[in-house]
Amino acid sequence: MFIDRVRVHAKAGDGGDGSASFRREKFIPKGGPDGGDGGDGGDVILRADNHIDQLANLFFEPILKAKPGGKGSYRQRHGKSAPDLVVPVPVGTLIYRFPTPAPHDPFAEPELIDGEEFPSDQPRAKKGLADPMPEDLVADLDEVGKEFIICHGGKGGRGNIHFKSSRNQAPRRFTEGTEGDESWFLLEMRSIAFAGLVGYPNAGKSTLLRAISRAHPKVGSYAFTTRNPQVGVVDLEDYHKTTVADIPGLIEGAHENRGLGHQFLRHVMRCAYLLMVLDMAGSEGRSPMDDLNALRKELELYNPELAERPWCIVANKMDMPEATANLKLFKKKFKGVTILPICAELGEGIPELKAFLQEKVVEQEASLAEAKAAKLMEEGGNSPLVY
Repeated sequence: MFIDRVRVHAKAGDGGDGSASFRREKFIPKGGPDGGDGGDGGDVILRADNHIDQLANLFFEPILKAKPGGKGSYRQRHGKSAPDLVVPVPVGTLIYRFPTPAPHDPFAEPELIDGEEFPSDQPRAKKGLADPMPEDLVADLDEVGKEFIICHGGKGGRGNIHFKSSRNQAPRRFTEGTEGDESWFLLEMRSIAFAGLVGYPNAGKSTLLRAISRAHPKVGSYAFTTRNPQVGVVDLEDYHKTTVADIPGLIEGAHENRGLGHQFLRHVMRCAYLLMVLDMAGSEGRSPMDDLNALRKELELYNPELAERPWCIVANKMDMPEATANLKLFKKKFKGVTILPICAELGEGIPELKAFLQEKVVEQEASLAEAKAAKLMEEGGNSPLVY
């Protein structure tokens, strides 16, 4: 079971209480206050880890609770601060604040839906987690090792030694530790890859990913063989590498969450370049021209930013006789778009595709370097002096 969205409840550790004690030893029957401070509670931290590829560990253990700090003791012994609870999550995890669920009331009146009361003879529809609001986003763990504290631990209380004075030499006052933060969060994983393979079911995306990378996604002659996003590492020339994501097949109405539309489309948002994989032979009884128009429409309706992403056409299944005529029509209509004819199953056109990916990777690296240099100039950074 692939899990890319989960709701968790996090509770940081409470701070330990301070101590109110007095020094009592032989020959010192009335010593002064010596109560120690309490320890701090542990934080709850999420850290991006490249060894985690989904959120299944949090799906089965959604309660994250850090340990509390130790209490202060006599002889100015401070309580031990609790360790932080560090939870690994996949790289590309988005953290949203989630409203506290309402408690279930067993004595509440039954709900009315279409004039009928529950329970009814019809099975209740399975409800998933609602899409979060953009303003609820608190962190984006898009780099390996990046971490974010979702709940801060409580501070330890102070012992009575802090309250002694010339007028109050035997204070019994101490402070309790503060409570740790507690809240609900929605974690959403989005695959991070340079290029994304977008296409209809059974267009050959998984076979293509096998041909260009070391990934081994499941391949079959039936639709929706790929149910989960797969990311493969592609080795390029001059020791360059890039990543390509195999997005499960889209259908019409995916932007309306038909089928598993939103679950698949949100993984495309991380891809800087889109590879439109088309069955150029129309072996599934569909027109490749209609497929491309429908895919572009679904991406634009889901998020207008996707329509502005750079893209190209990967004309797959060119070994079939019907593909040649369709390819000529595409070249005539899409003159400004790069079209790469391939046959993923036979390995034809794969070197040209890798060369094209390397060209785009180099362009992206150059643009990122220019943007970084421009940002440094805006912040007032000066180039090193040359003597």
